[in-house]
Amino acid sequence: MSELVISPKAYIKMIFHAAKYPHLAVNGLLLGSKTSNKSEITDAVPLFHQCLYVTPMSEVALIQVEARAASENLQIIGYYAAAENFYDNTIDKVPAIKIAEKIVENNGSASVVVIDNKSICMDMKHSGLKVWQWNDGKWTKAKHSLSDSRHTLDAVSLLLQRGAMKELYDFDNYLDNTEHDWSNENLNFDLKKILAMH
Repeated sequence: MSELVISPKAYIKMIFHAAKYPHLAVNGLLLGSKTSNKSEITDAVPLFHQCLYVTPMSEVALIQVEARAASENLQIIGYYAAAENFYDNTIDKVPAIKIAEKIVENNGSASVVVIDNKSICMDMKHSGLKVWQWNDGKWTKAKHSLSDSRHTLDAVSLLLQRGAMKELYDFDNYLDNTEHDWSNENLNFDLKKILAMH
């Protein structure tokens, strides 16, 4: 099983997505690169907060995300989700596993990240993520680390206090209004500046 490292940008965007829609389930894709002994998640692409598993919309989103990832020399290496049930933090939901297994089919391995809703607060002390990796034909619980975890947790806490999660757009937002950029380029730029200060 390879080591999994999550970048500050990817982590913050996952937490923002769950925090923006605390009353709904959310999901998204994880972009990055992998070697035989290490996977690095460098970005998260928020997909849906309304109908998480509507096949036509998922297919359209996957095609666009794959194209963007390829243009940045990245690949889809995982899937993330947060349940609408405050206490649900497992990967037992069949549609979620089917999407993750499709990622495995395409590149041989994948990670599934579940956001523990109970951990999202204005003063985050730990990552609050639960991770599984595809290993020997099954999903196995895995360890992960955040790049520069102390500064990442401080930054996400400060940003949550300021309500910055409202600046994040997912693919549902884009389908409602194409001016809402699902790739979140403006947010990515702001995060880069903010993280450079920490």
